[in-house]
Amino acid sequence: MVQSITLDTAKVLIDAAEQKAEEIDNPMVITVTNSEGNLIAQHRMDDAWLASVSISRNKAYTSAALDMPTHELAEPSEPGNSLYGLQTTDEGRIVIFGGGYPLADEEGDIVGALGVSGGAVEQDMEVAQVGVSRWEEIRGE
Repeated sequence: MVQSITLDTAKVLIDAAEQKAEEIDNPMVITVTNSEGNLIAQHRMDDAWLASVSISRNKAYTSAALDMPTHELAEPSEPGNSLYGLQTTDEGRIVIFGGGYPLADEEGDIVGALGVSGGAVEQDMEVAQVGVSRWEEIRGE
């Protein structure tokens, strides 16, 4: 059982995600947090948007805090639904669009999270999913 993501592991996940961002020619900010949403590592590629620094961190924080990918919060937080207004809570740190994913250990416990920002939501999700896939490879070793 993994207790928490280490800095070395965070660097591996960031590297995998960065390679995908380079492949699609879109500079990104990639963040890895522990299970409580506290920063382990963050990487801002050259020319990535400054706003993406806090957005990627908040995506990772949201995934860690709520144990779910951020894109799964979009529909429940629409007007009239049960989580309407969620993004205005927790000092504005909750993100309700894609690019944040929790990282679970082999028993399903959340041990960290990954957040990516810098492109269209679909691009953020694509890049983040590469980091998540790399985590799953490492976890399975």
